Amino acid sequence: MTVAVEPAPTSTPTPTPDSPAAGRSVRWRRMWRRPTTAIPLAFLVLLVLAAVLAPLLTSYDPIKNDLSNAFSSPTGDHWLGTDELGRDVMSRLLHGARVSLLASALAVGVAVVLGFPLGLMAGLRGGRLERWTMGITDGLMSMPGLIVIIAVVAVFGNSLVAAMLTLGVLLSPGILRIVRAVSVDVRHELYVDAARTLGLPTRTIARRHVLPHVFPALIVQISLTMGIALLAEAGLSFLGVGIQPPRPSWGGMLSKASSYVHRQPFLVLPPGLAISAVVLTLNVLGDGIRDQLGAGLRRPPRPGRAARPNTPAPSAGSDTAIVDVAGLTISFLDAGGETLDVVTDVSFQLERGEVVGLVGESGCGKTITAMSLLGLVPAPGRATGSIRIDGRQIVGAPERELKRVRGGVVGLVFQDPVSSLDPAFTIGDQIAEAIELHTDLSRRDVRRRVVELLEQVGIPDAERRAGAYPHEFSGGMAQRVMIAAALAADPQVLIADEPTTALDVTVQADILELLRRLQVERQLTILLVTHDLGVVADLCQRAIVMYAGEIAEHATVDDLFASPQHPYTKALLASLPEEGGRGRLGTIAGTVPAPDRRPPGCRFAPRCAFAMPECSAGPIELRRKDDRAARCILVPGTEVDR
Repeated sequence: MTVAVEPAPTSTPTPTPDSPAAGRSVRWRRMWRRPTTAIPLAFLVLLVLAAVLAPLLTSYDPIKNDLSNAFSSPTGDHWLGTDELGRDVMSRLLHGARVSLLASALAVGVAVVLGFPLGLMAGLRGGRLERWTMGITDGLMSMPGLIVIIAVVAVFGNSLVAAMLTLGVLLSPGILRIVRAVSVDVRHELYVDAARTLGLPTRTIARRHVLPHVFPALIVQISLTMGIALLAEAGLSFLGVGIQPPRPSWGGMLSKASSYVHRQPFLVLPPGLAISAVVLTLNVLGDGIRDQLGAGLRRPPRPGRAARPNTPAPSAGSDTAIVDVAGLTISFLDAGGETLDVVTDVSFQLERGEVVGLVGESGCGKTITAMSLLGLVPAPGRATGSIRIDGRQIVGAPERELKRVRGGVVGLVFQDPVSSLDPAFTIGDQIAEAIELHTDLSRRDVRRRVVELLEQVGIPDAERRAGAYPHEFSGGMAQRVMIAAALAADPQVLIADEPTTALDVTVQADILELLRRLQVERQLTILLVTHDLGVVADLCQRAIVMYAGEIAEHATVDDLFASPQHPYTKALLASLPEEGGRGRLGTIAGTVPAPDRRPPGCRFAPRCAFAMPECSAGPIELRRKDDRAARCILVPGTEVDR
């Protein structure tokens, strides 16, 4: 049956102190009130204003000579004294700030424009692009920067623009490597995998989940790079490269002052202190903004933006089987370039509205089989065979079709809920992603839908908790949030990958009861990946036992527990504790063989107490009878399942 959800009130909820909007406002106010950000920012703003308004702040011409007043000490007329030609040092310092700051900004801009997108693509895509990008980066970093800049200036003339453009290219590897390193780390996080299972496109994952983690490190690197560029410009001007006298720049002023340090030592202080103060200020400001961004500053979804609604494809095949897997083989390449099958010839069906358990030890291929239903076989893996979900062919389907299936037709719940949630976003925003992608609801309706989902999975005070961050939730509550996110777009199939493994016993029971209730209310088809046969007995109607990449046995749960046919299934059941805790637990000697070390015949034979020579003679076919099957020659009266 389908349970109708009572519509939420039409009034817009009043923002509370815990709401996302209020949280963003508080974080911005807090950022600019912190001394480590407010003071450096105020200094830089004043410096830029002083450079822009230099002609209004001083009445002296920065290039006009007054030899009668050379080497004057600071006075009321000349606050910072005069230089060797009698020119006002304050005027030259303010006008020189224009040259130094603009030149440094040009170099940093070139470095960011080159390094940021290349680092992001290399980190997210990996493979050949990453190898080529890192090779070019290593080559640039090995070049002697000063010599390269001098050579470029010699070719293009004494041009500060050419020098700064070259410096920007040489500084771009620093930006690229930082962005690539952070992107690689985030790419392997479970919450990025969770976003992919919801069907989010790569550009959206990059914008909403990767960039918030890249920006803190990027801002710090930009501040450091700006300081390096400022010092480089000063050094080039000191060497006479770039802006030529009489036009002022901080490096040129420092160069001239060093020539007369014995005559007037004070002349080195204004440009030297200006360069040091700006470099120090940039570093402090970068650290301050980094700390605040790392605390959860984020970009909210665009209001009114809705994704294209998911248009159902026509169903094919059985009227009751919503998932039909036939001859599924998943292969990878080993170190020698040979094809290695990790899952071999797996076939099964999931009927509409049933719960099926996928059971086996670690390394049996359960999770990668489940992930293949969403087209998420990790590169460079390859799936062959057939996977049809509600009539759609998954194997070989283009990415745009898979994104419609992910979240919209099939939802996924990971085993580690805390790691599967992005710490930079509120849980309400993360649930809203799937709703925005797969529906055309307005922003207000999306918000209502998020609250409804949280209430359905048992989150108390759902409207307020929607604005909370993942670290504010316990493991059990975080798993409820993951279930809500998986159900956000009303999928027909739910894959639960070890949903209770990371939870304590009492919370496990609550999560299982929640899945049972949601399955009945929504008529969900659930594929439950688990090690725990007790969970299978409690929740599932059928069970599929996998061993070493093959199906060892499948049957109804009642038949499996009453009369297991495969020795592996019998051994798993023997390892379950008896009621009351009496008796010695059974064990299975050895471990699951790695894909490159599997025996030629029965893959369980080396660990099987009933093994015979015939078991190793050749591959063992899956033999069936009625509604159950087992891959064992000891099973009598069966037909080979071809």
